Amino acid sequence: MAVKFGLLALLEAKPDKGADLAAFLVAGRELAVQEEGTVTWYAFKISDTSYGIFDTFETVEARQAHIDGEIPKALAAVGADLLAVDPDIRPIDILAVK
Repeated sequence: MAVKFGLLALLEAKPDKGADLAAFLVAGRELAVQEEGTVTWYAFKISDTSYGIFDTFETVEARQAHIDGEIPKALAAVGADLLAVDPDIRPIDILAVK
């Protein structure tokens, strides 16, 4: 396995919507499990309103399939209700892995 590509998504919840965003992310794991090309998928909490997702992929095509997949669609559907600002989504290149 050679993960070379990733995505980092930073999410800022509206006031009093942090728990709802956390629940959405926990439920999102089931969608990630179904993605053949997603090697790892992490949802994390930084603070009561700041959250994120970090995913890894072996190919650019797998990363693009994820970008075009169900998790971003689901996030778009709830974003207006849960998010204070648009997600900050950044494609990244993995330099080293342990």
